Amino acid sequence: MAEEPRWRRRKEDRPGDICAAALQVFAEKGFAGARIEEIARRAGLSKGTLYLYFPTKEAVFRAVVRDAVAPNIEVIRQTVLASDQPFDELVRMLLPRVAEIITAVPLGAVLKMVVGESRNFPELAKVWHDDVVLKAVTILSDAIENAQDRGEVRPGDSRIHAFSLVGPMLLGVLWRETFTPVGAAEIDLPAIARQHAETVLGGLSIAEKAG
Repeated sequence: MAEEPRWRRRKEDRPGDICAAALQVFAEKGFAGARIEEIARRAGLSKGTLYLYFPTKEAVFRAVVRDAVAPNIEVIRQTVLASDQPFDELVRMLLPRVAEIITAVPLGAVLKMVVGESRNFPELAKVWHDDVVLKAVTILSDAIENAQDRGEVRPGDSRIHAFSLVGPMLLGVLWRETFTPVGAAEIDLPAIARQHAETVLGGLSIAEKAG
């Protein structure tokens, strides 16, 4: 079978190239400071070509979340669904994995951007909530409810329990993105994840409390 022409493959790759470039620009410049021209240049395109794929900067951001961020949430969801581990083992595996994803991809910088600019650009917060936060909290809440049904986790609002799991991780991310650049101590997110897993399990796990 003949190889597909390079120009055709390149055209099909352009949305992905744009999203990859935009993720970096948003992380570096924020939403207000990001320029379509800069995103297009890093993607190897003209500004006019970029607009053929995404009519606004908001549309670019939605695509970044859909293509660069949301797939990580789906990986976590599939991992949880496929797991038959007890709840404590699942948490000990899951939290460090989330920390690795956050460290490998500039999600923290984008989260900081959403928090800092959502008042002026509420669409950012809505997209992030609907495609990232809500899905992540639902995954954790469902896992907690299943563990409660098995008698592994104490009774309580599963959504609140989910917040208790992710809260320190979010603080660590915001610390790293906000304070470390101005001289604050470095934050080791995987270490936070491992230690917090043990701390929170002491409060949630029935087995731990009984011991």
